[in-house]
Amino acid sequence: MRVQTDFSGIGRWLSNEGLEVVLLVLGAALLTRVIGKIARMWTGRIDAKNADKELWSEESKHLHSLIQVLSYVAVAVLYVLFGIQILLRFGVNLVALVAPATVLGAALGFGAQKIVQDFLAGFFVLAERQYGYGDIVELTTATGVAAGTIEDVTLRITRLRTLDGEAVIVPNGQIVTAVNQSQDWARAIIDVPVPNNADMDKAHEVLAEVCRDIVDDDRVGEYVLDEPTVMGVQSIKLEQTVIRLLARTKPGMQWEVGRRMRAVILRRFRQEGIVLEPEALAAIRAGMLRPQTGEGSV
Repeated sequence: MRVQTDFSGIGRWLSNEGLEVVLLVLGAALLTRVIGKIARMWTGRIDAKNADKELWSEESKHLHSLIQVLSYVAVAVLYVLFGIQILLRFGVNLVALVAPATVLGAALGFGAQKIVQDFLAGFFVLAERQYGYGDIVELTTATGVAAGTIEDVTLRITRLRTLDGEAVIVPNGQIVTAVNQSQDWARAIIDVPVPNNADMDKAHEVLAEVCRDIVDDDRVGEYVLDEPTVMGVQSIKLEQTVIRLLARTKPGMQWEVGRRMRAVILRRFRQEGIVLEPEALAAIRAGMLRPQTGEGSV
């Protein structure tokens, strides 16, 4: 009779609390999928609105990162709430767990200081809009420098993709300095080495014409925010004088504008008979092929 009573008690538990536990687990799984679907729907709308990821607005980049973080936080809160309800169905006295949980929480907090630091740093990254999805950044950590395009920002980590296609994951708490090369606007810096035996006034005139014409250029004119400026002589060397040009561009497009301006300058110099030294010519060509890193000068 005792065995039958025990089995009947198990049966009653399964038909009541056990069924509720199953429903809670299924509900948590369903709500997790719903949260993920809503997050993907909103990020998909942002992606569709900003098809050209190099020209995303700061608001769109921040909103994309914020939606991802909020979805992670919502899932974590969901699991905690449903976990508490499941423990109650198993008859666990949560009040009796308060003291051990406090001691365990203090121990975990002391032992996981770096994780807490990562979360706090991630919070301020998002709150201060230091960088977001699609930004081109250079992150300096205690172990080195990571440069690339931001693919994901959470409260704990930042994941970026380098020019070589490598995925780099950096804990937010280890980031010492973040250089954002695509926030609000950018600047293309073009250093043009002109031979000392050339007509400097003529070279300066050609460079000024290039600055005026690049605004209406078919390829990069839409990326130039205002007419570039010829800053003048940057340095004087034994065989050449370096003249610097500055162009304010849309975020992330400084390298494209710089490459185009170098190509136009090279062509105009040839037309005007300004012959560059082999080293200077190689430097300009290298700048035309330079990847999206650094300031983009020759």
